[in-house]
Amino acid sequence: MKNRRIAARRGSGVCGFTLLEALIAVALMGVLLATLATVTAQWMPGWKAGFDRVQRADLLGLGLDRIAADLAAAEFVSPGGANARLLFDGTPSSVTFVRSAIGPNASDGLEIVRLGESDDERGRVLVRARVPFVPVMAKDLDTGELEFTNPIVLVRPPFRVSFAFAGRDRIWQETWHDVSQLPNAVRVTVRNAVTDQILPVSTAALLNVNAPAECARSTGTACGGQNNGGAIPNGPGTTQPGPAPPPQ
Repeated sequence: MKNRRIAARRGSGVCGFTLLEALIAVALMGVLLATLATVTAQWMPGWKAGFDRVQRADLLGLGLDRIAADLAAAEFVSPGGANARLLFDGTPSSVTFVRSAIGPNASDGLEIVRLGESDDERGRVLVRARVPFVPVMAKDLDTGELEFTNPIVLVRPPFRVSFAFAGRDRIWQETWHDVSQLPNAVRVTVRNAVTDQILPVSTAALLNVNAPAECARSTGTACGGQNNGGAIPNGPGTTQPGPAPPPQ
């Protein structure tokens, strides 16, 4: 009878882990979590750096597309007058020109666009700003009489952009001032600001219009000369220069 009671007690006992087994399980779980944390700590920085590079490349591509599209749409606009000059001003760090207004809130007409570098909290950036076109002398742009608005950052650090300009002679120039014709092409050079290395995404934009409308209607001598750095006649009785292939 007594043996039966002991057997009944043993058969109805609850099975489970001992304290030692629980401690071993907790230790193994800690080792596993520590291993996963180590692997993640080594992998996450590389993943984040790669993601940042892809994001910067995408933003740079969008900015360069906007720059090329703006430059290609530059219009031949001159306020007129004996001392008037073409509303196009180019330097290695900025370009100012006139183009048709674009954008969801833009009105019909023309606008003056400036692509130029500016400083912000992240460093040197290339900004696109615009202002509705008004009949002013191009030299008035240098005095700051026009207030450009709607700034949009197109190129961010560590990238820097510089411009160069070429006429029909395909000779690149760092500036384009006081000329009576638009350049045939504008070179957009992208550099890494840290290493100063020229990146393969650099491009050149061909301008759709670089001579006044009178050139297309006339059949006289050619519009424009070989020297694109000086004044080039553009009155009636001249013809429009033929399209130049992309500069090398």
